Amino acid sequence: MDSREQRNPAEQYPRPEFPQQDQPHPGRTDAMEPRPDHGEDSYRGSGLLRDRRTLITGGDSGIGRAVALAFAREGADVMFTYLEEEKDEARETARLVEEAGRRAEAVSCDIREESECRRLVEHAVQEFGRIDVLVNNAAYQMAQSDGIEGITTEQFDRVLRTNLYGMFWLCKMALPHIPEGGSIINTASVQAYKPSPHLLDYATTKGGIVTFTQGLAQSLAERGIRVNAVAPGPVWTPLIPSTLPDTSEFGAQSPLGRAAQPAEMAPAYVFLASQHASYITAEIVNATGGTPLP
Repeated sequence: MDSREQRNPAEQYPRPEFPQQDQPHPGRTDAMEPRPDHGEDSYRGSGLLRDRRTLITGGDSGIGRAVALAFAREGADVMFTYLEEEKDEARETARLVEEAGRRAEAVSCDIREESECRRLVEHAVQEFGRIDVLVNNAAYQMAQSDGIEGITTEQFDRVLRTNLYGMFWLCKMALPHIPEGGSIINTASVQAYKPSPHLLDYATTKGGIVTFTQGLAQSLAERGIRVNAVAPGPVWTPLIPSTLPDTSEFGAQSPLGRAAQPAEMAPAYVFLASQHASYITAEIVNATGGTPLP
């Protein structure tokens, strides 16, 4: 599908039948039915990020892979993180970046640990010299049908450390290496504004990301660094069959009547990273398929 074609957005991807499918976390792209689209055959770059050095967390699959592919096709070198159990997924992302003619650096990193975040930034600076764009995308969720009573302290700690602590540490540590004109892009969620009871802890962190993004943007404006976020709605990624109990109707609640594909999120990140967004900071770009958000 050519991304330049004008189409009815509800029919950009025919609403698929999502057969019930369960995977152990973190899930595998190859085991998903249907297989997600990351823009492999559709994304066309135009040099918007030529020679940028970019760092993406959670770039092995899903939205992170789509962003890595789009950044590379726009001319950026890409370093991205993955968990050790996602090594095969990471190889595929690296292949896509290199196929676009750009440098790919896949780094096994658990951003729940401050020392790991420090190691990651040091490695990025050693390999790239600077960080033009930092994308905080890695996240963890696990649905609990019993609501707050089903959330253990261990789960709560994992969700907060992955979604909030890692973002905080990486922003703080990367900042000295982000030049004027650089940007930080965080991944929020529709859950920040319309929390689902079974994702209470996850939604809490996404609300925190919105506040953090808007506050940090004001702090860094005088340094010429922009900070924005993308708030996706339902997106078909490995996180879904590995953390939600029911996939059969996933995304049907969207006004467009379907879940998004990762490829449909990537252009928002490209835009926010590019000079076209030079007057945009402290913004949350809502990509929800029509669900109104503040």
